[in-house]
Order: sequence, then structure tokens, then C-alpha cells
Amino acid sequence: MPNEYDLNGNGKIDPDEKSIMLEDRRRRMEDSDAKRDAQRRMTWFSLSGMVLYPFVIVAASLWGLETAAGLLADIAAVYVIGASGIAAAYFGFNAMESKNASSTDRSSS
Repeated sequence: MPNEYDLNGNGKIDPDEKSIMLEDRRRRMEDSDAKRDAQRRMTWFSLSGMVLYPFVIVAASLWGLETAAGLLADIAAVYVIGASGIAAAYFGFNAMESKNASSTDRSSS
């Protein structure tokens, strides 16, 4: 099976190909880190929003915005379900990734 970094097809990784391989691996790691950071931030914002949502309804009521408080209360259930879905997806995909990373029955492709 030919190596994807063996660009000239001679069956071995030359120094130029090795530098391309290392740069590709570095970029993949950086992209993976950035993806995890973005997912973590999105989850924290969702969970923070769920905690703060009741306080926003109370604040709107205290400021005399009864209509706004009523509308926020009406959509609270949908918001909590959506934010919970984001958190559940984050934790579920993290569990799947860690399970796949520690699995010993992976193919060596």
C-alpha cells in the first residue's frame, strides 16, 4: 500500500516529503484543537444560558417588560431542550472519540 506522503512513488519518504508530512500532521492537530475549543465554548455558552435564562425572565418582569417576560417564559421549554441537546451532543461525541482513541480493534489503514 503506497504511503500518502510518498509523492514521487519511490517507496520511501524523502526529506522533502517528510517535512510535508510533519506540516500536515501539525495542521491536523491544530485544527483538531481549535475544533475542540470551539465545541467547548459553545457548550459552556449553552449551559450558562440555561442557568441565566430564569434570571432574564425575572429581570424583564422587574423592569416592567411584562410582555417580554411572558414571551421569554413561553419559549423557555424550547430553549432548554435546544441547549440541552447541544450539551448532550458535546458530551456524547467526546465519549465516542475517547472510546475510538482507546480502541484496540482499529484497522491500520
